Order: sequence, then structure tokens, then C-alpha cells
Amino acid sequence: MVNQMQEIELLKKIQEKASQKKKTIVLPESHDERVLSAAQILTAKKIASIITLGNDTQIRNDAQKWGIDLQGIRIIDPEKSDKLSDFSNIFYNKRKHKGVTIEQARETVKRDLFFAGMMVAEGMADGSVSGSVATTADVTRAAIFCVGLKEGISILSSFFLMVFPDNAYSFADCAVNPNPDESQLADIAISTADNHKKLTGEDPYIAMLSFSTKGSAEHELVVKVRAAVEFVKERRPDLKVDGELQFDAAIVETIGKKKAPGSDVAGRANVLVFPDLNSGNIGYKIAQRLGKAEAIGPVNQGVKKPFFDLSRGCSIDDIVNTTAIACLLTD
Repeated sequence: MVNQMQEIELLKKIQEKASQKKKTIVLPESHDERVLSAAQILTAKKIASIITLGNDTQIRNDAQKWGIDLQGIRIIDPEKSDKLSDFSNIFYNKRKHKGVTIEQARETVKRDLFFAGMMVAEGMADGSVSGSVATTADVTRAAIFCVGLKEGISILSSFFLMVFPDNAYSFADCAVNPNPDESQLADIAISTADNHKKLTGEDPYIAMLSFSTKGSAEHELVVKVRAAVEFVKERRPDLKVDGELQFDAAIVETIGKKKAPGSDVAGRANVLVFPDLNSGNIGYKIAQRLGKAEAIGPVNQGVKKPFFDLSRGCSIDDIVNTTAIACLLTD
């Protein structure tokens, strides 16, 4: 119960901050009752201005059937939009080096995810939240093909905000990349640190995790983590980062002082970067199921603008909260 109250308080703050941002988010999957219900809540709470995509008549008929108020929600039909031609040409120019024809480009951007991607890329929306129906692969393709990765970032990744009774930690990457190399691992750390700051207001302290602390073991997997630390320091000297660190040395002050004396991060880390998806996925689920942490996410990162992927089993609240998070990560 304490953890749930902590999560609710944090999410309430995130929603309040989001409402101050006055961002526009597109929810493309209008054929899902959960999406339209979330759109109604987001609009009523003034968390964001909402655009949904699809046939106007069908959406309004569905909303009436489901008892959903669409007042204040903008509806755009991709097939009838005056932006379809422009979006088709822009997408064609982005993908023609891959053999995409103008006809294929037009058919692609008619699809809700890709039309949403073009809206975000062209500044008609500040972000997109989808995946209640679409697969992660489809959402990821739309994000990369339409919006693209941030400058200096080589990989789309994800993080979970893990809420405990007294602290919130960001765990990465626990959902997307099976085995990032040292350069990609550094990009994951940088993206997660920046987003942790935006969501919690805390200065990030990044621990690059390993089964070794400061040379207690020697292995090629440890070498990868050490190299990633150096990449982070080189690319973002403003960030506090250290590694390789074992989990206990990263978060327990007494152990951190003993195992990594003089470290600015050991014992106080709040951004925990796992060396691969095996450890990351296992780690967050242990924290969630045995540690009773509330796991918020996964939240996609590394794209120029927020293009978030939901679980297909998501709740209405999940869509609302993910949209609020998207509003905070737009800058």
C-alpha cells in the first residue's frame, strides 16, 4: 500500500507538470475503447491537447456506443487529410534510399502509426502514444522511419521508473536491446539520465552495473561496462557516472564506500544501467515482484521526440500516465 501511495503521488506530480506544459499528443489507435476513454480523461484533466486518428463518423459512432465524450478532442482522418500528399513526399525522401516508391510511401503514411509519426516529425504534435493494439515492432518502425533518433544517440532504448517507498530509480534497458555494445550502452545511460531528471527533478547519478566492482573480477563483459563509462564521460562530462559497480555497491552507502571509496556515485545511484537485456529484464521483475516496487514503463527513449509504445494489455490509466510522461519528455 505504501508503494502504491508513493506511485500515485509521483504520477499526480507528473500529471500536474504535464498540464503546465500544454503539449499536443496524438493517440492514433482510435478504434480501441481504452484509447478514446483515455483521451476523454486527458482532455478533461487538461493534461494535454489530444488528437486521434481515423474515420470521423466511425470514431463518433464508437464514442457514442461506449459513452465517451469527444468534446475538445481533435479528429483527423489520414486518408482525407490535406497533409497526406506532403507527408507522402517527405516520407518518400526519407526512405527512397531503401527502395521505397512514392506510391508505397503514400500507402504507408495512411496507416495510423505512420501518419502519427509524420505529425510528430513535422511539428503538428509534440509526441505520440500507441501500442494498445499495434505491436512493438510496428511502433518502433514508425518511430525510427518517421521521427528518427536524437543527434548523437545511436539506439532506441527504454527505461522503467521503479517506485519504492522512499525513492524512485530509473532502470535501463529492461525491454528493448538484447546485447548493446559499449557505445550503445553509453547512449542508453545518457538518455536515461536526462529522462530521470525530467520526470523526478533529481540530479541523475548513473551506475553502470556489472558482477564486478572496480576490478574485483576480470572478464570481457566487465571490460564492456568500463568502456561504456568512458564513453559517457567523453560525450557528457556534465553527468555523474561510475562503474563497473555491483548493484549493492551502487545503492547501499556503506557498501559503496567500502567497495568504491572516493566514488561520487557508489551508494547513491538513482539511474541503474544494466549491461544487457537478460540482467535488466530479470532485475526489474525481481524488484517489482519481490521488492514490491511499482514499475512505470517501459518508456521508449532515444527518438527525437516522444513516440511511446504501450503494452497491448495496458489499462486506461496506463495510457493516461504514459501520455503525461510524454509531455514531460518533449523538450
